[in-house]
Amino acid sequence: MNMAGLDVQQLSRLHPLNSLGPESLKELLPICQLDKFARNADPFHATDWTGRIVYLLRGQLKVEQEEGSERVLVGGHEQSNAPLLRGSAGQRSAKAITDVDIVSIPEDPLDIVLTWDQLATSNEHASDSAEQTDWRMMSGMFAVTNLTDGVFSSMPPEHIHALLQRFQRMPAKRGETVIRQGDPGDFYYLIESGRCKVSRLVAGTAVQLAELKEGDAFGEEALVADAARNATVTMKTDGALLRLAKSDFVELLRAPLLQKLTFSEADQRVAAGAIWIDVRFPAEYQYDGYPGAINIPLNDIRQAASSLDPAKAYIVYCQTGRRSSAAAFLLSQRGVHAALLAGGMKARAGAMESVE
Repeated sequence: MNMAGLDVQQLSRLHPLNSLGPESLKELLPICQLDKFARNADPFHATDWTGRIVYLLRGQLKVEQEEGSERVLVGGHEQSNAPLLRGSAGQRSAKAITDVDIVSIPEDPLDIVLTWDQLATSNEHASDSAEQTDWRMMSGMFAVTNLTDGVFSSMPPEHIHALLQRFQRMPAKRGETVIRQGDPGDFYYLIESGRCKVSRLVAGTAVQLAELKEGDAFGEEALVADAARNATVTMKTDGALLRLAKSDFVELLRAPLLQKLTFSEADQRVAAGAIWIDVRFPAEYQYDGYPGAINIPLNDIRQAASSLDPAKAYIVYCQTGRRSSAAAFLLSQRGVHAALLAGGMKARAGAMESVE
């Protein structure tokens, strides 16, 4: 049971949440809101539920119908599993016959999760493969933060089905090298099962940087920055990978996701509270970093993402825009609101010279 006093079993009774699996429902718990009202209270006029779907969870509530009649709802009964309200109460009223618990969920994030879940299910049914991918178990891909604020949130709905269909499934054996440092970027990968290790060659010695698990993604940096692979990824166990070709990645993910800003636009956002992130090396940042910027080198972005405030907006920059485009994608993939300074510092300097 979570901090709000809700659990997956309670959500699984509600329509249309009952169509989702346990993992998806667990992801929804943090964005649910539980309100308690005393006997004789009118919950409809006590709370602003604009943009939320509302359910009676416990207790008895007398509700005024749209046509003027009244009915009594009992929490936990089948009739109470349907939404009590969608959006707002309007002019309707209600009276708590007993103390009541009411749960509400933001409508847009729920709709996004339902859309992805239904398309993932239809994609499985359409597959002729004996080994089908259960997309709903891809926790890294289908995390609510990814779907509503992260890598997939900016994707046009019509791209979703195409994306799921264009992933190719490939078995992978323990010890197999999936991508090699220095090679050109060709695919974006999701780990369906198994674990991988990430290493980089430093002064002739392989240094392990991270270990990736089921649901994690890799390979995006070279595709976003159009650069060579900066690390080697090797299977630590037997498993299965899902890969997306570079052309499909650019069309369906990179193009819709990356939000590019001119320096003038970025400067206005910083004035309004956005924060610069300089993804160059510390020596570069110390030489000419923008005032107020925080320095997070590209190779540290994955680990640093969790320490950034998800309520704040960030604008990522580097010298040319290449490293910062990869960093902006990685941050967005982890639910951070990150935009990109188009062309980087070099483009800004060139624009200033032309003005002079």
